[in-house]
Amino acid sequence: MKSQLDIIKRGSTEILLESELEKKLIQGKPLRIKAGFDPTAPDLHLGHTVLINKLKQLQDLGHHILFLIGDFTGMIGDPTGKNTTRPPLSREQVLQNAQSYTAQVFKILKPEKTEVVFNSSWMDSLNAADMIRLAATHTVARMLERDDFDKRYRNNQSIAIHEFLYPLVQGYDSVALKADLELGGTDQKFNLLMGRELQKHFGQAPQCILTMPLLEGLDGVNKMSKSLNNYVGITESPKEIFGKIMSISDQLMWRYLELLSFESMDTIHQWRKEVEQGRNPRDIKVLFAQEIVTRFHGWKSAEEALEDFETRFKHGGLPDNIAEQSIPIQDKEVSLVQLLKLTGLTVSTSESLRMIDQGAVKLNEQKITDKSLKLTQGETVILQVGKRKFARVVIQ
Repeated sequence: MKSQLDIIKRGSTEILLESELEKKLIQGKPLRIKAGFDPTAPDLHLGHTVLINKLKQLQDLGHHILFLIGDFTGMIGDPTGKNTTRPPLSREQVLQNAQSYTAQVFKILKPEKTEVVFNSSWMDSLNAADMIRLAATHTVARMLERDDFDKRYRNNQSIAIHEFLYPLVQGYDSVALKADLELGGTDQKFNLLMGRELQKHFGQAPQCILTMPLLEGLDGVNKMSKSLNNYVGITESPKEIFGKIMSISDQLMWRYLELLSFESMDTIHQWRKEVEQGRNPRDIKVLFAQEIVTRFHGWKSAEEALEDFETRFKHGGLPDNIAEQSIPIQDKEVSLVQLLKLTGLTVSTSESLRMIDQGAVKLNEQKITDKSLKLTQGETVILQVGKRKFARVVIQ
């Protein structure tokens, strides 16, 4: 039982209540473990997989995983962390995203040992009177204990009535599934506790709660997010995943290993000891990058990604198969700053200028410092921004 608890606690933030969880584990029965996902976006990044990795560890321990797709709650819109009302999704959008979501998740979880459930299965059958009775279990004052609701209320920002229903419905999911343990991010704590309270109200043993941290992005500061462009998407190419992981700091590497690797903590501690004694942390990063690429794309792709990385960064060569773009221009010349934006290697003129200032732009493998440089119609050039972005450009 202690070894189970050690695995469960690895990388976690909090267990509520640990003593209750110990009692459930002592009984020796597989626990019904719930994790809910609102499929509001179809593509996952490594930050999303922190929780899914924990589900895999629990699955490997023999527990029953309830992978809950919030097709009903997705149409409400999760207000967690939002300072405005989130627009609801249509049922069609939710189901389309859910299909993509599960396909990606089953690269980690075993599909034959995972029960996928949709909360519309029970929520669609509740009538208006049932919803009113559910709403009557909690007060507005209790709802305003939530950080995001409280801040919006104090700032005179609108809170739609249906947003109060979201934590109630998420909590009721635990009742419908008779969950023993629910997993969620630290930002979901209020909603997870709601499940405990509603289970008590409906005469069930309350679920325990396991919260997982929000993973920092590649910058090591902000939460991993596509909007901040500090993410590693699990559907990105093997070479892109490999390169991004190799770009993380030596310190952040240990955080990623604890939360994302399936290597044992004993192995990770041994690696850390070796690094302290002089081993190059790059060696560990390579092993980790190979593990992650293998997980989502297979071992052969991981080997090819390593070979490509070493060619580019160890020997200074260019990658094979650089995508070619034809860029039409109106005049006979185009500035390098503008061309970087037109190719998509940068998102704006200001980013182009910043990248040149930082020495991160190369033209035909030569570093460029001249921000006024212009290229002429008819030229074919190879552009590089940073360590991973390349384009072969035909200027027309």
